[in-house]
Amino acid sequence: MNRVYNFSAGPSALPEDVLQKAADEMLNYNDTGMSVMEMSHRSADFKDILTKAKDDLRELMNIPEDYEILFLQGGASTQFAAIPLNFMNGSGKADYIITGQWAKKAFEEAKKYGDVVEAASSADKNYTYIPITDRNSFREDADYVYVTGNNTIYGTRFRPESYPDTGDIPLFADISSSILSEPIDVSKFGLLYAGAQKNMGPAGVTVVIVRKDLLGKQRDITPTMLNYKIMADNDSLYNTPPTYGIYVLGLVLEHLKELGGIEAMKELNEKKAGLLYDYLDHSKLFKGTVVPKDRSLMNVPFVIGDKDLEEEFVKKAEKRGLVNLKGHRTVGGMRASIYNAMPLEGVKALVDFMKEFEEEHVQGTDTK
Repeated sequence: MNRVYNFSAGPSALPEDVLQKAADEMLNYNDTGMSVMEMSHRSADFKDILTKAKDDLRELMNIPEDYEILFLQGGASTQFAAIPLNFMNGSGKADYIITGQWAKKAFEEAKKYGDVVEAASSADKNYTYIPITDRNSFREDADYVYVTGNNTIYGTRFRPESYPDTGDIPLFADISSSILSEPIDVSKFGLLYAGAQKNMGPAGVTVVIVRKDLLGKQRDITPTMLNYKIMADNDSLYNTPPTYGIYVLGLVLEHLKELGGIEAMKELNEKKAGLLYDYLDHSKLFKGTVVPKDRSLMNVPFVIGDKDLEEEFVKKAEKRGLVNLKGHRTVGGMRASIYNAMPLEGVKALVDFMKEFEEEHVQGTDTK
């Protein structure tokens, strides 16, 4: 069977050359006579893998030396609790900007540990835009401000220049579905984190990038496995880390460096997203759901407005090798997740199929 174009929101597609290299090294990594899956996390070979992955990530994202890089387990959702337990330790207050389901879940989890409020929200329009804030939007004594950088379900994003100005309050961001897709100024944040399974590697690894001066103030009740300071002091090796996931993540980073880094990736992502959004803006059948200025480069929801037609579209697309296009239930319609590993050819194939489908269902349409 030929490879399909996988538009899944996550776990998502990986670069084919990464998959091929992992396959080639599955039984014998670097002449060790064993797979990375079988390798001790205390071995010199794995420590080399871990060190190189950290170094490559630091280089690609231009991460300053006063930030720790952690490779953890538990997924992005575990960080919903870890963050307040580690950092909501001054005033016991935190301000959250609610721009979708994942931000809402993080907010609800944090409320268990202190005084947490919605500083802004786009729930009034089903999260189809990013709310505008300024320093006056946040409490002066908040321990941190929390945002979700890219909203996988709803297809909105904080552009790198549009993240909120929080002054001296540390800004924390979940960038699970946008990490490595375009440059971001790490120094503007106290903490960034991302589940790997969208743009970095397989499910099972979570990357946390945290400013060192914020560590060591965790609450007494913070579980050991959620204590960022302990994880940093042990170089992410306090317990057995997700070794194979870190290895594949490292291969993805090598692949990205070979492509020319994050600037080159941004250029490609803008081409892919621009092609799809341009078609949606001129289509008589399909409509995008997001305010144009807040559109995601990674996740593109769109609708027809007729559930039967939408189901027909998804089924026919699958037969054409365009899979996982069904939209999230809270938005409906379709969603194309076009992460880094989605080639431009995949987006072109999707748009070509959308044009054909439109010609079949809209009388007098000429989309060529």
